[in-house]
Amino acid sequence: MNDLTQKPVLEQPLLGAHFSIAKGLQNALYTAQRYGCNALQLFTKNARTWKERRLTDEEVALFKKAAAETGITAIASHTSYLINLAAADPKSRARSKEALTRELLRSSELGIAYVVLHPGSHKNQNIDEAMTQIVDNINQIFDTNPAITSRLLLETTAGQGKSIGHRFEQIAILLDRVNCKDKIGVCLDTAHIFAAGYDLRQAASFDETMAGFDGIIGLENLNLIHLNDCKKDLGSRIDRHAHIGLGKIGRSGFGLIMNDERLKDVPKILETPKLEDGRDMDQVNLDFLRSLVKTKR
Repeated sequence: MNDLTQKPVLEQPLLGAHFSIAKGLQNALYTAQRYGCNALQLFTKNARTWKERRLTDEEVALFKKAAAETGITAIASHTSYLINLAAADPKSRARSKEALTRELLRSSELGIAYVVLHPGSHKNQNIDEAMTQIVDNINQIFDTNPAITSRLLLETTAGQGKSIGHRFEQIAILLDRVNCKDKIGVCLDTAHIFAAGYDLRQAASFDETMAGFDGIIGLENLNLIHLNDCKKDLGSRIDRHAHIGLGKIGRSGFGLIMNDERLKDVPKILETPKLEDGRDMDQVNLDFLRSLVKTKR
């Protein structure tokens, strides 16, 4: 396991937000650059519909040109919210598998490093069977699609409803059963794990949480962090994002994250609301996070 000794971050963190593709996929990269970001997340399609899209050669060329011009390589796409690899209904499960396949192939074509996936919801079926379904689908996708180069990241969840992935042990089981270890990893969402009962607010509880993650999942498997404060209390299992420092995690928790040497090279992405009282909250949240980083003495 990794050394859990705290050390200060001395360099510019890999930091960004989820940006819109409304004016083209490449626009998200240029938007990130305008905010001074060196990382970002985007959707490659409408995340709330099953409708798929195929990339044109021009779209791919423009996206790769923007990546080269901005120098941003820490890029993640987020899968459709409709995907549920643990669905009890075979047709829904097959549809989810196809949608994930298309997302992974599309992201690979664009040269996107990571694809973030909510593991799934087991509804009223046996959770062990549901987790087996998730892994079987992922293994089948990788086995039959060698063109996939993007790494699939399983996102930690809040545990709302019947969602899978709110305990580190569940994520670890899924990781262990995926055959292609070089194509699987983890996205840690701060709001989600806090709602799931993992405390990040003070040094002692933060270190306990990170030690737990390292011991169960392994920090070497952590590829991305979603930076979101949480509107609800510790252990509430309610998924509600808040602006950084204005939720139940608070300033101290994000200060610990931003200054942890173990997390220095892990891209950190905002998923907070965009506007509040006419203010650009991406800028507000990014500035606040940057202000927390301790400089070298």
